[in-house]
Amino acid sequence: MSILNAIFLGFVQGVAEFLPISSSGHLAVLQNVFNLQTAEEGHMFFDVLLHFGTLISIMIVYWKDIVYIVSDTVGLVRSSHDTFPEQRAEHPGARMLLMLFFGTLPLFIILPFHDSLEQLYYKTGFIGAAFLLNGCLLYVSDRIVPGRGNERSMRIRDALLIGCAQAVATIPGISRSGSTITAGIATGQSRPFAMKYSLLMSIPAVLGANLLSLIKAIKAGVEWSNFPAYLIGMIVSIVVGYFSIILLQRLLKKGKFGNFAYYCWVVGLGSLIASFVVK
Repeated sequence: MSILNAIFLGFVQGVAEFLPISSSGHLAVLQNVFNLQTAEEGHMFFDVLLHFGTLISIMIVYWKDIVYIVSDTVGLVRSSHDTFPEQRAEHPGARMLLMLFFGTLPLFIILPFHDSLEQLYYKTGFIGAAFLLNGCLLYVSDRIVPGRGNERSMRIRDALLIGCAQAVATIPGISRSGSTITAGIATGQSRPFAMKYSLLMSIPAVLGANLLSLIKAIKAGVEWSNFPAYLIGMIVSIVVGYFSIILLQRLLKKGKFGNFAYYCWVVGLGSLIASFVVK
C-alpha cells in the first residue's frame, strides 16, 4: 500500500466516521457500483488501525469526561463501604457509565442477525432507500426542540431507546452518529449531551468489534512491510477525526445538523438510480 493511499483512506475514515453520512453505506455503494477496493480487502490490519485511530479521536476530545466517569465510579465503589450511606455524594459520572451500559445492550439483540445484515451491503437499492431515510432523520433532528437532559437526569428508558437507534444503524446507509444523536434529542437530552453520549457509547461497541477484527487480521497475516504506511494512515484518521468531531459539535450547537440531510438525499437518489443502471 502506498503512503498516499493510506493518507486518503485515513482522511475518509476520519471524516465519515463522525459526520452523519454513513461511512459503511458509502463504501458499500462504491464497492457495488465501481468495484472499489477498500482497506478490508487484503489490508484488514490497516482497517483495524483506522478504527482505533478514530476511537483515539473520541478519547482526546472527551478525555476529561472519560477520566471523570472512571474516577467517579471508583469513588462510588469506595463509598459503598462507608458507615453512613446518607453522607454519600451524588455520582453523576458513575450514573453515566450505567447509562452507557444500558445503551450498549440493544446491540446484542442483533448478533443473531449478523449474517443477514452482511447481505444488505450488496443491495445498492436498499442502501439508497436507507440513505433517504437517514436524510429524513437528520432533517427532523433540527426541528425537535431539545431538552435539558444530561447524565444526572437521563433515564434507563432513554438509554435503551438511543441504544436501539445504534442497533438500527448497523444497516448500511443509516448513520450511527445521526440516528443516535437524533434519538438523544428526541428523548429530551440537550444537543451537546446527546452528541457526547452518542460518541462515548460508540467506544465499547467499536472497541469490541475491532478486537474481534484484530484477531482475524492476525490470523490472516499482517504485511509488516506496509506498517509505516498503515501508521501514517492511522495518524491521519486521528487528526481528521478530531477536527470532524469539533466541526460536528459546532454544527449541532447552531442547529445545522440537518444540513447533511440534503447530501444524504442526493446520495440516496443516486444509489437508487445506480441500482437499476448497474447490474
